[in-house]
Amino acid sequence: MKMIIKSLGIVFGDIGTSPIYTLAVIFIFLEPTPSNIIGVLSLIFWTLLLLVTVEYAWLATSLSRKGEGGEIVLRELLIPHLKSGRKIAIVSLLAFVGVSLLIGDGIITPAISILSAVEGLMLIPGLEGIGQDYLVAIACVIAIILFSVQRKGTEKMAKAFGPLMVLWFLALAVSGIVSIIDYPYVFKAINPYYGIQFMASHGLAGFFVLSEVILCATGGEALYADMGHLGRMPIVKAWHFVFVVLILNYMGQGVFLMQHPDARFVLFEMILSQAGILYVPFLLLSIAATIIASQAMISGMFSIVYQGITTHILPMFKVDYKSAAMRSQIYIGFVNYFLLIFVLFVINHFREAHNLAAAYGLAVTGSMSITGILMTWLFYIRKEYLKSGVAVFITVLDITYFASNMFKIPHGGYWSILLALIPFSVIIVYTQGQKKLSRTLRPLKLDTFLFSYNQLYGKIPMIGGTALFFAKDDTTIAPYIVHTMFKNSIIYEENIIVSITTLDEPFGFSSDFKADLADGLRSFEIRVGYLELFDVEKIIKDAGIQEKTIFYGHDEVASGNIIWKFFSFIKKVTPNFIQFYKLPANKLHGVITRVEM
Repeated sequence: MKMIIKSLGIVFGDIGTSPIYTLAVIFIFLEPTPSNIIGVLSLIFWTLLLLVTVEYAWLATSLSRKGEGGEIVLRELLIPHLKSGRKIAIVSLLAFVGVSLLIGDGIITPAISILSAVEGLMLIPGLEGIGQDYLVAIACVIAIILFSVQRKGTEKMAKAFGPLMVLWFLALAVSGIVSIIDYPYVFKAINPYYGIQFMASHGLAGFFVLSEVILCATGGEALYADMGHLGRMPIVKAWHFVFVVLILNYMGQGVFLMQHPDARFVLFEMILSQAGILYVPFLLLSIAATIIASQAMISGMFSIVYQGITTHILPMFKVDYKSAAMRSQIYIGFVNYFLLIFVLFVINHFREAHNLAAAYGLAVTGSMSITGILMTWLFYIRKEYLKSGVAVFITVLDITYFASNMFKIPHGGYWSILLALIPFSVIIVYTQGQKKLSRTLRPLKLDTFLFSYNQLYGKIPMIGGTALFFAKDDTTIAPYIVHTMFKNSIIYEENIIVSITTLDEPFGFSSDFKADLADGLRSFEIRVGYLELFDVEKIIKDAGIQEKTIFYGHDEVASGNIIWKFFSFIKKVTPNFIQFYKLPANKLHGVITRVEM
């Protein structure tokens, strides 16, 4: 139960605050007749059932690597099954686009959530005439405070997130039930006939409405992307509760809208009519819920970027661990301030939640479509034909919703594309740059290296003590090691190649010396769980290694090509392998290799 409550605060903040704006946005342009309301409610019910429950809670969460989920994980699961280089390139491209869209969505989510909640201030007696400039300023202040506290860590605050979201969901459920009592027949919207009839009778306009209906499912992808935080079962069980609550609230809002067709802020006006003086506490609770939703998205962005770092599709941004227990509680300063700058820009550019809705949905449906394609492919390869068949149907629905959101491009949806292009450009330039750099540097195979090493060791003056050389593994030798030993004739009495391997299990670590490679040359491997916090310096010390110096390679890229200049800039401003693991600076010696690209 504790993990289920915790998941409400970590995973469901985004989708849990969607009732604040979903129906309000849909019925800005659509006439709130009873038939239209029932039709839209039917579409919302089946969207939540198919695109969240079936696609994510059932299908996607059954696919994981090291307990983690997301497009990067699907890529890692698929690639070993593919022999064609072209297929691997297609899968990688799809995964990169999906990750980029999620990051773009991570900018819009806090903006629309906070702005829509703050707009509820206009219903408080005496604040009816509050200007939009004041609302925008309040939303910006909340965003600045939210992003500012990330550096200090949110583990202590996170303990309150779950109980607060339980209170939020209970408030949504109760308000929905109170409204439904007036018209229980609203549950006929569960019948898909009304959704299909709505689409058939409205033609192109109905197709456009789909682009707003998807707002009810934004945040559904968090069930999969955030799976590494808590595990699959707590998230799936919590979703069963959240699904019922959301349906009750949307049905209640539908009844209220039938009775008050002029309502602009449907949820807030419904609460105001029901609770009276309790409206202000509810408004404060809604603002707290949107802050929690934004916090969950920020943490999710940190997780996605960290996945990108560990799978080598993103550069090694500086990572700070804010939890003494779990590696999932991380802070990445670059990502934090990147998000803050663009969240403030988006709030000031769109100014109103319903305007922001015009940009919202394109990235979400694009990411859902890519998830659908990749998991369909994977289920088919694994010969899980039932799941593969269901995934095909779901993917067709995803693509349909994505196509409907194309209408938003001229009205602000282009911002989703522009925002996603930033991380996408970094991913493409970094991955292609690393490949080209590796080909240019030409690392030596171990046997070739050992042949030259054995010819030199003991035949040239050696330096007393122990030197460490860090490498991804001991099967290929990085050029900086070759340059240090062979070109500069720097060989210590004892030379140790240290490699770090991430295990499939979440916790635990081990380390040991492998077989001696040659006289004076050994290999030391550190194996750690993917959620484990570890101190490389302490592990080395505990192994009895008394290193005198630590060598690492630093590649200096020079090029006249603008793309490789950008790659060179990325390399300069992000930590290298050694700096990422925060080894003692007084023992570090960087070996610069200048590379022309």
